[in-house]
Amino acid sequence: MQAAVFSFSARGARLAAQVGEYLTSIGYDVDIQTVAKYAEQAGQKPMLPDHNAACGECFGRCQTIVFVGAAGIAVRTIAPFIKSKLTDPAVISVDERGSFIIPLLAGHIGGANEIARCLAAALGGTCCVTTATDVNGLFAVDEWAARNHMVLTSLKAAKDFAAALVDGQQVGLYYDAAFQVAGELPRQVVVSDAPAVGMAITLDKTLAPFASTVCLLPKLVHLGIGCRRNTPLEKIEALVLPELEKLKLDKRCIVALASVDLKKDEQGLLAFAKKYRLAANFYTADELNAVEGEFTPSAFVKSVVGVSNVCERSAVLDSKGGRLLLRKTSCDGVTLAVAAENLMLDFSRTGLKTD
Repeated sequence: MQAAVFSFSARGARLAAQVGEYLTSIGYDVDIQTVAKYAEQAGQKPMLPDHNAACGECFGRCQTIVFVGAAGIAVRTIAPFIKSKLTDPAVISVDERGSFIIPLLAGHIGGANEIARCLAAALGGTCCVTTATDVNGLFAVDEWAARNHMVLTSLKAAKDFAAALVDGQQVGLYYDAAFQVAGELPRQVVVSDAPAVGMAITLDKTLAPFASTVCLLPKLVHLGIGCRRNTPLEKIEALVLPELEKLKLDKRCIVALASVDLKKDEQGLLAFAKKYRLAANFYTADELNAVEGEFTPSAFVKSVVGVSNVCERSAVLDSKGGRLLLRKTSCDGVTLAVAAENLMLDFSRTGLKTD
């Protein structure tokens, strides 16, 4: 994860260093910049050619940006670069004494509210969150979805959901039968299809059980793929993409493809992973043979690679023992199986590191 911290005074530069230390502690690669006349003294990079250009360069590549200084400077600086709450980075303003920490942009989906709360605790300041669900102590569906690696399919439905909660209404919850729920549900959220507004946590991208449905698609699908040597990308796509449509799976739910390690240099597989931004994981025959379950055997495959089934075993192993959504299916020298990780839905808050 990438973060940038900008400051505009000598005192601000000192506080920016503290902010950078905290962000580093929670896993960020941090770029700290200040105005040119304080850069050498602070041991930080100068904002070149100016703070507007420096922000523009960081806006597209960073997940979090912190301005140490007046909130107005931050607002004017980021204004030309704002595009969408789905893609904008978390932007936070901190005064140069660290007294007030204000999330300005991407409070929920980008995580700015949560980062601001934890940063305030680390600095000993006060976090100033202004989003309606937060100030009313209500469940924020977009923030929860982002934190739990789910695709939010409709911003309009998410707004309807938040508005219903703020208005004191109950909202519905639907989730796939294979998922489980831990602990209590958030206030005003009920497992029922009676409310007009609700959220559906599902792998079926077409599902809409409420008049206004916030559909949350978990990113937990794994593809097990086997293929002949030198199978091109196009043949892999010709099998995988139609099967995903039959399963009503959104491509954004897929996190990885997996196969036997003899295929780790298979260019078609690697090209598929690169095109769809997937991890590519490869396992030895011994690792695949150790996977428990009933799988479709092939004596020929076992004679070639040492395991009787590559695609099903790879999918299950890569999904950490998940369930098969699609058993072995074949086309033109490519085999495919699809598995989903087991999912426990936990609606309790999970904060970032604060010490």
